[in-house]
Amino acid sequence: MLQFIHKQIHDHLVERRDHRTRLVTKDGRCHIEFGNVEYHSHCAYLMDFWTTFVEFRWRFVILSFVAAFAGSWFVFGLLWYLIAKSNGDLEGEKKSDGHLKCIDNINGLRTAFLYSLETQTTIGYGGRALTGNCAGTVALLVVQSLVGAIINCFMCGLILAKISLPKKRAKTVTFSSMAVICLRRGSLCLQIRVANLRKTLLIGSQIYGKLLRTTVTPEGEPIILDQVNIDFLVDAGKDHLFFVCPLTLYHVIDGSSPFAEMAADTLMQQEFELVVFLDGVAESTSSSCQVRTSFLPCEIQWGYTFVPIISRNREGKYRVDFSNFSRTVPVVTPHCACCFLNELNSELVLHQHRSQGIDNPSFDVIAIEEAMDNTQM
Repeated sequence: MLQFIHKQIHDHLVERRDHRTRLVTKDGRCHIEFGNVEYHSHCAYLMDFWTTFVEFRWRFVILSFVAAFAGSWFVFGLLWYLIAKSNGDLEGEKKSDGHLKCIDNINGLRTAFLYSLETQTTIGYGGRALTGNCAGTVALLVVQSLVGAIINCFMCGLILAKISLPKKRAKTVTFSSMAVICLRRGSLCLQIRVANLRKTLLIGSQIYGKLLRTTVTPEGEPIILDQVNIDFLVDAGKDHLFFVCPLTLYHVIDGSSPFAEMAADTLMQQEFELVVFLDGVAESTSSSCQVRTSFLPCEIQWGYTFVPIISRNREGKYRVDFSNFSRTVPVVTPHCACCFLNELNSELVLHQHRSQGIDNPSFDVIAIEEAMDNTQM
């Protein structure tokens, strides 16, 4: 029991450490902190207030929703109260003969707030109403109606935009938790599996990757988060994928690949982060979305391959078994990319020599007839 608890604590600490060192989390969120931002840069968020509100968390959106309506009700209720008080419409105030009320049945701040709420929400119970004797009340009624309509439009549009954010569609696209390195059709490849959990397609899907690591220039200048392009392919190419079933992406590790200098025993010693991107257009909403994930060296298994998950039943329907989506099995794989590439080049050169022949400059050609004559003499 103690060993189990110790293992859980250790795994939790390792997960927290990896979570801190990632630039991009497994679910696509970016971890970066902006420091020493000038004051005028903060005003840019207010200038682009719509994007700022859309990017608010739901708790703040709901809070702003309640505050906008309740605040407007209270402010206009206070104005209605001041009008009624200044005109002497409240109870307990001395009224002259022939007094004309501006608002009926407003006896205090509470009833003024209720009248403001009824006016802005167009409830109209009938107990409180304008008399039409004061021009200021008519103008205030028009202003409150316009403000209420603006708040309704803004908050409804905000909630609709937040619900239909493209990143919500990205939640239904998942990557495998691990990446593998193994042989694929005679080439050493880095492979990642991706699946679309919805039956609606992502149109015009494109897949690419970035390798983030710290490098040093020949002048000795360190470059933090240096980005190296990583090309990913599927059997049908890398653009306009038919994303109807899980796909296995692969990156060929050749001489130009940054993984060519790595080996099975040195992979865990490397410091890099592989970020994989999937761009596409949702078929149902026609909105562009991007799915991101990242892999650390500890999440790349050298000498493993993914278990097949697509099968067909007796009725002829295709079936995807997501219980084995990230499951891997060991396979025979070269120890390092350099060894594999050197061996591959050697076999290629040997094959070319065998097919074309090799000229030996130290070999002398002797005529058979001259040799026979010399022997007879």
